[in-house]
Amino acid sequence: MSDEAPLDPRPARLTVAAALTAAEGAVIACFGLVSLVMLFIGDPDGLVQALTMALTVLALAALPLAAARGLWLLRRWSRGPALITQLLALPVGWQMAQNGGVWTAGGAAIGVVALVVLGCLVTPVSAAALGVGPRDA
Repeated sequence: MSDEAPLDPRPARLTVAAALTAAEGAVIACFGLVSLVMLFIGDPDGLVQALTMALTVLALAALPLAAARGLWLLRRWSRGPALITQLLALPVGWQMAQNGGVWTAGGAAIGVVALVVLGCLVTPVSAAALGVGPRDA
């Protein structure tokens, strides 16, 4: 057995980005599941509209969850979906923050998480770990 510690090729910033992106996906999936449950135990105004909304939200949860897994596994393709997820989260957080009360805190949390993940993903260390960037000839 070797005395050397195993090297982790995943930079800490990518670990943070993957964890936060996974948390975003999990929150979105939970919202979709709650919407689906409420569809069956509640009395929706429009059954088809409520079902479509719940299924759409569940489908949208797949993007950040897939991106988080890709970041964790250092897959090059995962950076784009992760960046897109964060860029879409910023206006959502901004709109939520405009509503006051608990919505302000939720919107601020969404915005801060999106900015942290964006910051983690655009660093040269993260880009190099994912194999993104200029290639030497």
